[in-house]
Amino acid sequence: MPIVVTNIARAERDATDALSKYGAATVHEAQGRTGLMNPRLRPIYRGPAISGTAVTVTAPPGDNWMIHVAAEHCREGDIMVVSPISHSVSGYFGDMLGALLKARGVRGLIIDAGCRDVDELQEMGFPVWSRAICAHGTVKESLGDVNIAISCGGIVVNPGDAIVADNDGVVVVPRLDVGRVAEASRAREERETMIRKRYSSGELGLDINNMRPRLAEKGLVYVDQADRDKN
Repeated sequence: MPIVVTNIARAERDATDALSKYGAATVHEAQGRTGLMNPRLRPIYRGPAISGTAVTVTAPPGDNWMIHVAAEHCREGDIMVVSPISHSVSGYFGDMLGALLKARGVRGLIIDAGCRDVDELQEMGFPVWSRAICAHGTVKESLGDVNIAISCGGIVVNPGDAIVADNDGVVVVPRLDVGRVAEASRAREERETMIRKRYSSGELGLDINNMRPRLAEKGLVYVDQADRDKN
């Protein structure tokens, strides 16, 4: 039976908002290299990182009716995450829906299907990560679900989970883990800032990360070319 779950619990707002400062790669690493969606989901235009709480949607192939249903249950700071029930690259989403979601405070869309009206969406500043860009339109005939657990880009997304998306990809952070992951991301960012400064000064990663003993243990041998040429 198709359902719409209302009044969902959402990840803690301050911690969720902090994730966009760190970006998808850092958050992915900080939570143990988990939660990264398949790289088939790409931004329709290059833009800044976003983070927010997931409102999830399942949609029949070639039918965007449930996106309209889900819009009613979005609030400021959300990111809509849409997965078709079966494979489809039709253009489920365009500039008119972009205007609607933006007016409701939605920060972006993640959709494992198609998007269109790319130029208009970029002009209005509404970011989308999609599987395809496709002009083929959709109908409004069949039902799906809103705010249930879905699979999008090969990753399970529960309503209220945190989403962070940028030009590197899309990462899902489980709702109850957001505070811990935000702190781990902050610590990782501080460490990387220090290492970046050392790299910029000319220090080698081999020495900063004490790689030489492990390389020797693996059997790596250095040979001077002059000595090699004698053999």
